[in-house]
Amino acid sequence: MSNYKIIFTGPVGAGKTTAIKSLSDIPVVTTDESASDMTIRRKETTTVALDYGLMKLDGGEKVHLYGTPGQERFDFMWDILTKGGIGLVLLLDNTRADPFQDMRFFLSSFKGFISKASLVIGVTRMDLDNRPLITDYQAELNGLGIKPPIFEIDARKRNDINQLVEALLFSLDPWIGE
Repeated sequence: MSNYKIIFTGPVGAGKTTAIKSLSDIPVVTTDESASDMTIRRKETTTVALDYGLMKLDGGEKVHLYGTPGQERFDFMWDILTKGGIGLVLLLDNTRADPFQDMRFFLSSFKGFISKASLVIGVTRMDLDNRPLITDYQAELNGLGIKPPIFEIDARKRNDINQLVEALLFSLDPWIGE
């Protein structure tokens, strides 16, 4: 029986907590607190340490799901949470002012981890703002010299989040979960 650790990251409001709640087979542990800074314009609460959930695969494997805080002032947690991780799910909110800037920031911040692990990207809230398109994200990623799987997703839908995790696991080992 194997255990895997996947990290969810991205800016405030991209859907990290929601995605983990959608996928977890256990009640999710969250460290949400009332927002007290500019975050309050996007949402009432924010993750200050981590979110934790667990997904059980066929065959007894377990995937531990850790969500990072989205605010840079809590970035000390990012290094702590990535230790032992096998992959990164980067969630981007398509309604933010510059989602490409968010993408570049998180790719740079997690560069060391990404160099040793797998990466998949999910773009949320495209139902509220359909620009930029997934093809625009792919072009931006190509310009950065990386080509991770990228999907339009709804963090509330288990199937969408499951697709991200499956793509991540498949990129590591096509036989995981079989």
